[in-house]
Amino acid sequence: MILNRIRLYGLNAHVQIYTLHVKDHLETVGLKDEKRAIEIEKEAYKLLIDKGFKATSMLAVAKASKASNETLYRWYGDKLGLFSTMIQRNARTVETIIIKARSEGNGDVDALNGVGRALLAMVTGDNAIALNRAAAGDASGRLGLLLAKEGRSRIGPQIADMIHETFADTVDVRECVEVFLSLLIGDLQIRRATGAIGPMSDTELTARADRAIAHLQVLYPIRINRVLR
Repeated sequence: MILNRIRLYGLNAHVQIYTLHVKDHLETVGLKDEKRAIEIEKEAYKLLIDKGFKATSMLAVAKASKASNETLYRWYGDKLGLFSTMIQRNARTVETIIIKARSEGNGDVDALNGVGRALLAMVTGDNAIALNRAAAGDASGRLGLLLAKEGRSRIGPQIADMIHETFADTVDVRECVEVFLSLLIGDLQIRRATGAIGPMSDTELTARADRAIAHLQVLYPIRINRVLR
């Protein structure tokens, strides 16, 4: 999910349908079904890495996970629904941190720093990299569309809301989100996907998030100082 290269708004109806379908699935499955769903999705990741997006069929995932084809279609709707769920599940860690910070009233740069670190860990993590590598080799472009749309639909607007709460009406929210994500992520995900760099350590993730916030303070000194007083 290369969040710093996409706009935050304007989802088309096609993607909104999948978003609603997946949201219903993630929020309504029971604990036992949730565990089974994670097992199925792990097998889907393995197939994705070995065979690519086009060859990873619902039937192949069903066989690899020892699940029935009927179960997969009942839970996910179709192949795009399955991968939408995988993308959104991967984003849930960041979403949970954002929700927790906002519910506790932590609308400041420290909270934004924590969210940034979690976001960077997600987009450079093994699952996101596997999805991006597969998308690069998918001539149909469908997986790339899902990565851009589904990731944005869960994380982008929430980061925008958090920045608005942090800076009130003192910044252009879209501009500030773009700057923050560019400072935070840059080309790291692409370099991870191409193998130019390996996984980031906890120390590297923290340092990168700290640097992004520090540079944001340089770009918006008066606005951020207003929040910290």
